[in-house]
Amino acid sequence: MSDTGWKDFDLAKLVERAEALDTPYLEFLRVPQLSCGIYSLSSGAMDTQSAHDEDEVYFVLKGRAQMILEGESKTLGPGSILFVPADTAHEFTEIEEDLSLLVFFGSGGPSGAHF
Repeated sequence: MSDTGWKDFDLAKLVERAEALDTPYLEFLRVPQLSCGIYSLSSGAMDTQSAHDEDEVYFVLKGRAQMILEGESKTLGPGSILFVPADTAHEFTEIEEDLSLLVFFGSGGPSGAHF
């Protein structure tokens, strides 16, 4: 894949790779203004992330959970899209089904793209 232009990804293959690596976060794209990855949490798992210094968008691919944002609870399931502003405390709780999310970070995010 070239670093000089556009890129394309197969979502099913990304999720499959993330599950095979058994890692909670698989970054697959990093450019100066954007980072994208797959975030996975097993049913009943604890979400240990903390507030990030980048804006973030979550798109729920599969699973069900609650998201606590500044003390307010939101129910999330497949197809849910959630914007979390930079420096906002948030965590997934009550993970009822294995959770798989497509995550977009504005301007960075965790490093270590695998593609």
